[in-house]
Amino acid sequence: MASPLADRLRPKTIDDMVGQRHLLGPGKALRRIIESGEIPNLIFYGPSGVGKTTLASIIARQTNRALRKLNGTTAGTADLREIFTEAENTFTAPNGILLYLDEIQYFNKKQQQTLLEFIENGKITLIASTTENPYFYVYNAILSRSTVFEFKTVEKAEVAKAVERAFSLLEEERGEGFQIEDGVVGHIALACGGDVRKAMNSVELCVLSSPAADGVRKITLETAKELTQKSALRYDKDGDEHYDLLSAFQKSMRGSDPDAAVHYLARLLEAGDLPSVCRRLMVTACEDVGLAYPQIIPIVKACVDAAFQVGLPEARLCLADGVILVSIAPKSNSAHNAINEAMEDVRRGKYGPIPRQLQNKHFDGEDNPVKGQFYQYAHDFENHWVDQQYLPDVLKNVEYYHFGENKNEQAYRQYWEKVKGRKL
Repeated sequence: MASPLADRLRPKTIDDMVGQRHLLGPGKALRRIIESGEIPNLIFYGPSGVGKTTLASIIARQTNRALRKLNGTTAGTADLREIFTEAENTFTAPNGILLYLDEIQYFNKKQQQTLLEFIENGKITLIASTTENPYFYVYNAILSRSTVFEFKTVEKAEVAKAVERAFSLLEEERGEGFQIEDGVVGHIALACGGDVRKAMNSVELCVLSSPAADGVRKITLETAKELTQKSALRYDKDGDEHYDLLSAFQKSMRGSDPDAAVHYLARLLEAGDLPSVCRRLMVTACEDVGLAYPQIIPIVKACVDAAFQVGLPEARLCLADGVILVSIAPKSNSAHNAINEAMEDVRRGKYGPIPRQLQNKHFDGEDNPVKGQFYQYAHDFENHWVDQQYLPDVLKNVEYYHFGENKNEQAYRQYWEKVKGRKL
C-alpha cells in the first residue's frame, strides 16, 4: 500500500519547504539554530499541516540524530521509557535521539514529568508539537527548558508551489499526462486554508476522480471545487481556533467593522455553531452598544429568536441583520463599566447595611429609638424625583455610572441636570 502523497512529497531540506519564512528564511533565528547543529529542546506551536513534522525530520537528518516519533494521543509512559533505554545505548544512537512528540497537549502532567526526567542529560533532544497554546497545555518545567516557535498557516502562493509539485510527482508516478484546467491549482491552494497536507490530499483526490482518455487525465476546476468545497474551514469547538474566531467576531462588531463581522459570522455559521453566534451577538449588543442605542437589545433578541425558530441555513439572514446593526450602531460601554465597578466593590466586601428608608419594613421594634421608615415616594414629587440617600453609608458618594458621550446619554444627562439642579 502506497504511503500518502504528503509523505511521498515531504521536503528533505529547509529550502524545499513551503511557508514559515518568518522562522526559516535566510538569517532567521530558527534556521540559524538548525544550521549550528546544536539543537535545544523545541516546541512547535501552530495549526496542522504547516510543516512541523517535516521540519523535525529535516533537523534529525541534518544533525545526524536518530528520529523517533510518538503521538500524545496514543503513546504512554512505557513508550517513553523504551526510547530512553535506547538513548542509553551509544551504538544504536551515537549522536543521540531526537524525539518528536506530536500533540504533547494530550500528555497528562505525570507523563510530562516523566518526559522531563529524560531530556535533562542531553541524550534525548525533544521537539514537541501542539495545535494548542503551549502556555496553557504544557507543563511549566518543560516550557522553561524549551524554546517555543509559532508556525503559521501557509500563504496561498506558497501552497500553490506544493500543489504544482504534487501534480508533477503523480504524473511521473502514474506515467500519465495531466491536462489541468486554469484555476485548479489556485483554487486548491486557497481552499486548503493554509494546510499543505490537506492540499496534497485534494490533489490526490482530483487525480483519482478524473477520468483518463488516451493516457491523459483532464482535471477540471469543477472537480476541484467539488472536492474542496468545505476544506478551508479550520474549526474545533474545544480548541484555540474556536475561541479565536469568536473573539474576532465580537471585536469586529465592537470595532464597528460590518464587513469583518459578517466574514466571521459566515465562518461560524459554516461550522454550524449557531448557539455561540447568538450568545456573542446578544452580549455585544448589551456590552458595546448599550445605552447609546438601547432599543437595539430587543431588536437583536428578536433576530436571535428568529434564527433559532427558522434554523440554518435561513438563520443566516436574521443574524446578518443583527450583526450589521450592532456593527454600525453608536457605541457605549458605560453600563458595562458601571456594573463591573459595582461588582468589584461587592467582591471586596465594600457594602453596608441597606439605608433604613429603603428596607422592606413597615413597623419598628421596641428597640428602635427613632420610629418610622422615612421613605419618600419619588412619584409624589415634581418630575418624579426626590433627593434622598439610596446607597449604604459606606458608599454614600460613590459614582459607578458616568454618562457616555453619545446623543442618547447626553440627552439623559441634560434632563437630570435640570431636574436635580446640579451638574452630573
